[in-house]
Amino acid sequence: MNAIRQRLRNLWSADEGNAVIEFLIIGVLVLIPMAYLVLCVMRVQAATFASTQAVREAGRAFNSADSVGQGQVSARTAARLAFSDQGFEFPESALRISCPASPCLAAGSVAEVSLNWQVLLPWIPAGLTSAVSVPIEVHHLAPVDDYRVTE
Repeated sequence: MNAIRQRLRNLWSADEGNAVIEFLIIGVLVLIPMAYLVLCVMRVQAATFASTQAVREAGRAFNSADSVGQGQVSARTAARLAFSDQGFEFPESALRISCPASPCLAAGSVAEVSLNWQVLLPWIPAGLTSAVSVPIEVHHLAPVDDYRVTE
């Protein structure tokens, strides 16, 4: 009986070849999920940058237009460009521009620009995209220049 115990003790205490197996297990169980987590955080951060830049540039483009219709088109173009800078597709229905004052582009008024959309995390199957997305909501107030001259 002592011989069996001694043999088992020798098998369990031997370190021959275990370092490679332990390294692979740690690499698979820790490093790969950590790399995916960093990738997801970077994706959400890029989406936040794109959204912030999009509402700021959309407000500037809207306020520099001659009419509200032209401002809407200019704002969407500016937001689309901001999204493409960060590698995202611009969600057309996500951008909203409103003016609390009656004449929208009058001197001293303010345009409210908001963007509400969801960024999808990378490598998620199509069936799970709605459950695994991060909502992003950005608001910006773009003041119209006090010395704006309307014709």
